[in-house]
Amino acid sequence: MDQKINQLYEEGKVDQAIHALIEKIDHNPRETANYLQLATYLLDQGSAEQARELLTKARGIAEDPQALVYDLAVCDYALGDFDQALARLAQIPDDDMNMYQKALVYLKLGQSQKALAYALSIKESDDRVKELIGDIWLALGELEAARASYLEIAEGQRSSKLNFLLGLTYFSQDREQAEEFFAKSKKQDPKYYQKAKDQYESLLKLLSQGKAGAGKEQ
Repeated sequence: MDQKINQLYEEGKVDQAIHALIEKIDHNPRETANYLQLATYLLDQGSAEQARELLTKARGIAEDPQALVYDLAVCDYALGDFDQALARLAQIPDDDMNMYQKALVYLKLGQSQKALAYALSIKESDDRVKELIGDIWLALGELEAARASYLEIAEGQRSSKLNFLLGLTYFSQDREQAEEFFAKSKKQDPKYYQKAKDQYESLLKLLSQGKAGAGKEQ
């Protein structure tokens, strides 16, 4: 990764960073890293289709086309092409990144047991992995297991989503604790809180009646 260009991007100078990468690609079209860096920025900006087009073209030009496969799978995932994402991921070794992405895809496909198998096979577990494992347990209706995974993430690192889902896992057992997490979620991001509340409305009704329910996928 070109650190000077990345610094521009981190400073919010998105157009300058992207333009600089395009110039580097024009100057040296076989350099694989430039395509990967540009695709990362495009994905971050919500332009997954552009990123996929870039990487698809790059496969016929770049020095190491195999290195583009994982990022192409990420583009497929972002665009909802889950079967294609899995097909690409099958072309590369099952390292931690690959297993994380496979777990994400299987979760979206509703194959939560497969998703869990891949997620639990990840060797280096960071907050992103803990959150994913919690999401999978939630999709399986295992609220206590989901809660345990979410609680492994330090309080200061929990997003509005995490605080809402923690509230969800407490709802049937400790309403006061649940409401505290919901309040934190709402304070952090009122729009997300309302969206999540609507999304999980039917589950909250079941939990309020003391019945077991399965989580909805993220």
